[in-house]
Amino acid sequence: MSMWLNGLILILTEHTDAEQSMEGHTPVPENPHAEYGLTENIQRIVENEKTTAEKVTKQKVDPQTLQTLPTRAYLDQTVVPILLQGLSVLAKERPPNPIEFLAAFLLKNKSQFEERN
Repeated sequence: MSMWLNGLILILTEHTDAEQSMEGHTPVPENPHAEYGLTENIQRIVENEKTTAEKVTKQKVDPQTLQTLPTRAYLDQTVVPILLQGLSVLAKERPPNPIEFLAAFLLKNKSQFEERN
């Protein structure tokens, strides 16, 4: 498995585990960064990242160009968006048959992602 995919799985796992470990705990203040004046900078960075990610995933790339992209860019353009969504749902639902679940999710939702390519 590539280091990139391992990193993706690690991020999804940490996010899901963090949600589960917080159940029953005292909530953190709504914005812990406010007292340090970091709120606006963080919000600006997050918005910039979201905008950039949306631009990349919404860009249509002709098939000829797809063949010439580096591996990471090719995967980012073609399968990463649907895989992220599928893995996120998989991590939340934790079905007894995860491979079949993910395969069914990909087939069921592929049309909304194929329009982008």
